[in-house]
Amino acid sequence: MPPIAEIGTEYILFGAAGLISLIAFSVLILAPAVGSFGRTWEKVTAIFVSVFVLIALLAIGIAIGIGIVYYWDDITQLVG
Repeated sequence: MPPIAEIGTEYILFGAAGLISLIAFSVLILAPAVGSFGRTWEKVTAIFVSVFVLIALLAIGIAIGIGIVYYWDDITQLVG
């Protein structure tokens, strides 16, 4: 079997979604932030702040996901 056949479909889909998200972040957030400044240190700072915000948003999303998985039984009882 070729190595690609051993990878599950969900991993390919999540990988593609991650790649699309990184491209969207680069085009929609990082490029305008870097283009707004002229000096090198300002551009580096814009990159740092943008990546910091990206990591913070990822951490919040992961925390919410873990909370949903951990409290799934309570959530389903609440909803019905």
